[in-house]
Amino acid sequence: MSKQERTASGSEAQGPRPGRPARGTTTGRPLLVAFDLLGRRWALRMLWELREEHLGFRALQERCGGMSSSVLRDRLAELAGAGILETDEDGRYGLSVHGRRLMQALAPLRAWADAWAEATGPR
Repeated sequence: MSKQERTASGSEAQGPRPGRPARGTTTGRPLLVAFDLLGRRWALRMLWELREEHLGFRALQERCGGMSSSVLRDRLAELAGAGILETDEDGRYGLSVHGRRLMQALAPLRAWADAWAEATGPR
């Protein structure tokens, strides 16, 4: 097993999963576990960049300027391990069925944020 495979499998084992305790919960309640997963550094940005197309590792890293390769590798392992991301036949990352449903669920929050920004933004 390569170092990268060991790192990815170790990250997956440590990633948040419903039913297992996560930051903010000792019960593993699914919503709290989801908040833990999505609240991790760069996780939402990665999902945003993958919302419309599959991207390879380097392309995704470029879209998320400033993200280290080790953090990207960890987040990819966690999100894929949680069933939010998948890889296509070319090894590019994209949203799984659960990932697409997550983005649909976040649509009302995005609408709220846009209205909030318009109401409270610079004048």
